[in-house]
Amino acid sequence: MARVGFLRSLAAAAAGVVVVATGATGAVAAPAAATAAVPDTAGVRAALQAAVNAGAPGAFAVIRDHGATEGKVSLTVGKADLDGTPMNADWRFRVGSNSKMFTAVLVMQLVEQGRIDLDKPLRDYLPAGTLPEGWTMTGRQVMEHRAGVYDHTNDLLEQAGEETTSAFEARIRHNVYDPAKLVSMSVAHGVQYTPGSRYSYSNTDFVLMGLAVEHITGRPYADVLRDEVIDKLDLRRTSFEVPEEGIEGRHVTGYLTNDDRSKPLLDSTEQTASWVWSAGAVVSSARDMDRFLTTLMAGSAGGLVSDDSLKQMTSVLPTPTAKISYGLGLRQIALSCGNVFGHGGIVQGFQTQSFTTPDGRRSVVVFANASNNGSVTQGLMNALEPAFCGKQPAPAAAPRTLTSPGADDGRQGGAAPRDLVPVVEDTRI
Repeated sequence: MARVGFLRSLAAAAAGVVVVATGATGAVAAPAAATAAVPDTAGVRAALQAAVNAGAPGAFAVIRDHGATEGKVSLTVGKADLDGTPMNADWRFRVGSNSKMFTAVLVMQLVEQGRIDLDKPLRDYLPAGTLPEGWTMTGRQVMEHRAGVYDHTNDLLEQAGEETTSAFEARIRHNVYDPAKLVSMSVAHGVQYTPGSRYSYSNTDFVLMGLAVEHITGRPYADVLRDEVIDKLDLRRTSFEVPEEGIEGRHVTGYLTNDDRSKPLLDSTEQTASWVWSAGAVVSSARDMDRFLTTLMAGSAGGLVSDDSLKQMTSVLPTPTAKISYGLGLRQIALSCGNVFGHGGIVQGFQTQSFTTPDGRRSVVVFANASNNGSVTQGLMNALEPAFCGKQPAPAAAPRTLTSPGADDGRQGGAAPRDLVPVVEDTRI
């Protein structure tokens, strides 16, 4: 990490330009890049505790600072398993849709090599017959979730909330799906809207990009990911081992919340993860997610992607969710102190939010070991604001009026409610 920290000053100016570079792509003008303040550890811990109170056995947050001095704050609440093992922020876990960032990096490396043009139809870079002849959506539209591609996971989960128990055991835990089969499930539904006309999150989009990586390189996705990202960055706790069901080494146990809250949590740690493949099957750790994100945000200086690739990845477009924009495999969240980039991920039993300032000087990874529980997700989202922006200033006292002397102004003891980051649209995976 020392090498990446040294590169931070070289990349900072470029990172600032990335955030405002909007004209050519139609990306939204956004608030300034986040300037990290002293973390509000009490606020972060309260958000983690809220996630545990909502039903997660445990939660953690790891806040790392890079630059002239290195710093780390690690906060844990609750348990790593129902046997009572304390939560450990150094252990491995399934990162879910954070995997999309890894896939996006592999694609951008191929763009830099001239092996894929993101503004040409993606079907040109896939095995023949993967997409129908008339499907002309570009790789860029697919990576932006603006391609009109139906999300195949809807078929496997069938309906909102049915990611639990019977559906998980019958169709997900032990089943091994060929990625091409996942795409064919999506294709059967047809194009959902005119490509480029709107945003709709789809896991199939990044299964398609994983297939493109395989087709262009002639190598398995797992091998390309290992050689071009995992080994290159020495991510010792990161792996992609579909369809192996277990997680090697010390890891947190993940629990699937039953739709019927009166029933116990289901240990969902062991699963093939083939149903999400390159869209959500990576296993990693907070330390490795920090190293990946900070190296990525260094652009050319970090050696993972070029400055131009990073600029494209962080040129975001709005989504229907307030404060949330999306680029090429990267999500932008507008906090009170500026923008941060990264992704969230939820896969049965695990949920993670991994974000960094555009200059890579601070990364935040928050995690809980329960899924299918929106209140747990909201607790993790609420940890980002205090982790990046610090304590919220105390509000000025409201003036007292003659018509309502001593009336309660709704701030309950003078504490102003912190701006909440909304739960985003990938809460099912």
